Amino acid sequence: MITEETRARLASLRQLVEEKTSPGRWLVLTHDNPDPDSLASAAALSTLLRALFRRKVTTAYGGIVGRAENRQMVRTLGLRLSHVRHLSWSHYKHFALVDCQPGTGNNALPSELGADVVIDHHPTRAGARKAAFADIRTAYGATATIATEYLAAAGVEIDRNLATALVYAIRTETQDFGREFSQFDRAVYDTLYPKADLRALARIQTPPLSVDYFRSLHRAVSSLQGVSTLVTTHLGEIDQPDIVPEIADLILRLEGRTWALASGAFGDRLYLSIRTTNPRADAGRLMRRLLGRRGRGGGHGMTAGGWMPFNGQEGERLHQHLSRRLASHLKKDPRKLGPLRELQPRGGEDA
Repeated sequence: MITEETRARLASLRQLVEEKTSPGRWLVLTHDNPDPDSLASAAALSTLLRALFRRKVTTAYGGIVGRAENRQMVRTLGLRLSHVRHLSWSHYKHFALVDCQPGTGNNALPSELGADVVIDHHPTRAGARKAAFADIRTAYGATATIATEYLAAAGVEIDRNLATALVYAIRTETQDFGREFSQFDRAVYDTLYPKADLRALARIQTPPLSVDYFRSLHRAVSSLQGVSTLVTTHLGEIDQPDIVPEIADLILRLEGRTWALASGAFGDRLYLSIRTTNPRADAGRLMRRLLGRRGRGGGHGMTAGGWMPFNGQEGERLHQHLSRRLASHLKKDPRKLGPLRELQPRGGEDA
């Protein structure tokens, strides 16, 4: 489970923490609206800093923990998290980012502070090159896998709750090893699984769902559009951004579709998610091309997310514009993008 690369990088991290940084408090940050991979990776890195280096650490996030499964994960496993709005940046001397990178617009770290440590599995962005220590492994399916290797290489005990968090992170990030995983993810998962709390895992995977969730699901189905193998939907106003990638994953399962785009309006931003079944795709690059300079986005092969600012009621118009642009990029006729007829009620059937 422990690669030579991880052993070498742990030695570099040890040199940085013990010899090149002051003993001040660390802040470990997830990306905004964190998913299980970001949450579990942050918990693992915080554990490493405390157990191996005896550093004082705060683990924090921006945005909201919105998806029901993610909230249940935090509650059930007792993950120690603070929201950045409750923190004073001047209280911290060192900063680490997990499952994200500086300057990408998807985390709360102010640009003037910079990151001492970056651990991620997404393609390298310019901001990460300025970090004192960056471990970015795009061949890995989950950042949680990298973080687990560090703990193993350091000989730090992984307790039951952390093992459960890491197992759930790898499972969700790779969609049960059906999407973008490596031999390293599989090896780490197989090692952690016997330590995990399976009852807690079951509670996390089947949490109670709010009425708002079903309202969003209804809007998603009602506004489905498509052309060829592309399907899109706009959720309108949403109560939390995490619903957008969840719906994108769901509509990609529609028979005959290999690309999906979902969007939803939250605050003054339009959030977007792209999903594909094409293992040779570069969804992150495609998302950045769609948004251009108006927004921020990224991702990797088969998944991508992003956002752009918008005003008033233009969410639907922006969605249509971006859907047509995506269709064009995928060599599909944007003029044929329209409601999915196969989901319309047939004559004589109950609506």
